Amino acid sequence: MPRKAYGSALRSSKRHRFDAPLLASARAVRSAYFKAIKKAKRDHWSSFLTSATPQTVWTAKKLAIGRLPPRFPELPGVSTPPELNQALLNHFFPGAPARVPNPILLPFKECPPLSQDEVGRALARSSPMSAPGPDKTPNSVWKRVHRVAPHLIQDLLAPLVTNGSHPLSLKKADSIVLDKPGKPSYDSPSSFRVIVLLQTFSKILERIMNSRLSCVARATGLHNPHQCGALAGLSAWDAVTPSPTKGRPYRWLVGRSPRSFST
Repeated sequence: MPRKAYGSALRSSKRHRFDAPLLASARAVRSAYFKAIKKAKRDHWSSFLTSATPQTVWTAKKLAIGRLPPRFPELPGVSTPPELNQALLNHFFPGAPARVPNPILLPFKECPPLSQDEVGRALARSSPMSAPGPDKTPNSVWKRVHRVAPHLIQDLLAPLVTNGSHPLSLKKADSIVLDKPGKPSYDSPSSFRVIVLLQTFSKILERIMNSRLSCVARATGLHNPHQCGALAGLSAWDAVTPSPTKGRPYRWLVGRSPRSFST
């Protein structure tokens, strides 16, 4: 075995330091040993790439790139995790206004009652794979709850819709700080970005109110006639259709990829 031969030659060279032929033999064995290691690594890597599958191709990419150095926030004047947390909060969420006492809420008489169909449409637009917030409840759970007991979510959200309330308990969120790649240094909060994970139950209420406000905006003409994004029933074709109120409707198409209009 090359490893045993290398170990034996190394021990012999240490015992006979002034024997020139023995030292030369030890160097030759050492060189052959490390060459054998490199060859074994190349053969193993070639075999791994040859037998790679769609599931293991990303593992091959990670092995080829190597492990990136950790980019942990190292802000000046910050030495403990609580101080780091507070520094990031002050940067991303500055100037939080003082909380006012909760007023007495009165129901809006003109507010239509919340229906089970509205809850179902809001859940249908929610991805079951979305990461949940502090409630740790994914959308898939709420979808199953709505299938088993359609009245449950409706009964929980109806008072909030009727009174126009969004309680503080639904505004709690988890924040994940990610580094921006390619930054020369990471000693400033601006070298990072934050992802806010809201509670999924709060998102259901948000989708319901967003749908209602969108209907009101369409009915009252608050939408810009040139707006096509984020509106239900509109697609890329509506964006490129000539408009009589727009002089050059196709000017923005220059330099666009055909994939921009795939539906």
